[in-house]
Amino acid sequence: MGSNKQPAPISDLLHWTVTEAVRQGRTNYLALEKATGVQRASIRRFVNGERTLRLDVADKLAAFFGLELRATSKKG
Repeated sequence: MGSNKQPAPISDLLHWTVTEAVRQGRTNYLALEKATGVQRASIRRFVNGERTLRLDVADKLAAFFGLELRATSKKG
């Protein structure tokens, strides 16, 4: 039987990226707020799993971390 493994949702990738950057001390909530304009409380609640992010906010964080969404062709 073939594997139909789906990629992880984009929000999972962003969550992991932000969480690991903060956990490893590469950045902190205040630095993220200053660099992106996203309130640190919103970032903290996202990292803690208390809320999701609006697309415009997620886009700012993704840009900060060098993440981008791009289309790929479906293989059939």
